[in-house]
Amino acid sequence: MLTPVVRTLLLLNVGLYLITASGIDLIGRFGLYSFLSPAFAPHQLITHMFLHAGFMHLFSNMLGLFFFGPMLERVWGNKRFTIFYLITGIGAGLLFAGINYFEASQLRDAVAAFQSNPSPQSLEVFLADRGLLVQGDDFLRVFEDNPTDPSYIRGAIQLVNRYYDQQLGIPMVGASGAIFGILMAFGLLFPNTELFLLFPPIPIKAKYLVTFYGAYELYSGIYRAQSDNVAHFAHIGGMLFAFILVKYWGKQRNNFY
Repeated sequence: MLTPVVRTLLLLNVGLYLITASGIDLIGRFGLYSFLSPAFAPHQLITHMFLHAGFMHLFSNMLGLFFFGPMLERVWGNKRFTIFYLITGIGAGLLFAGINYFEASQLRDAVAAFQSNPSPQSLEVFLADRGLLVQGDDFLRVFEDNPTDPSYIRGAIQLVNRYYDQQLGIPMVGASGAIFGILMAFGLLFPNTELFLLFPPIPIKAKYLVTFYGAYELYSGIYRAQSDNVAHFAHIGGMLFAFILVKYWGKQRNNFY
């Protein structure tokens, strides 16, 4: 049976997705942008967690909320569960934004270094370091044949600047951080509860599932593929803040009694 806060969250997320799907650009305004982006605004640390990029993105997150959220809300009550959901979601955004700031700062420095020495060799290094180098690229090949041509130098600088702007212009959205927080809390509070997986169709205790997900997200975040657009560090952030909250609330209760 759905609990009040979980029901409200489900309706809110689905409603905002339908608005986005109708063509209204909520993600462009309320998604979480890089701290270095001119589009960043503080409210995005909250609003990003109620938006989703596609139906399957929404479905997977709401499925986790539907299955695991009600039990936590019954244990904690409406108020504490709401606080938990918001803090883990914001914490996920903060960790993601912090990692992104570090990566974007490195990219900004690489762009500045290229601008100070816009040669075919430095362009090749810039592209190769980001997995963007395509053998036989027409522009790079012609630039190598005309390394002092002002038009190709300007074109190379524009290419690098455009890539930097594109990276800063990609917002992060989704409730995944809060959902992974819920999963972590469930594993901590009900560690020996057996969950039946769909793929593969086997039972597994909650504590082992949480451990697997945490290890997988950490590995995927560190060794992220160029084509991977999943915010793994947001998932880790949600789990980390959930762990801290559950342990803190547990300590408070023990001290009280």
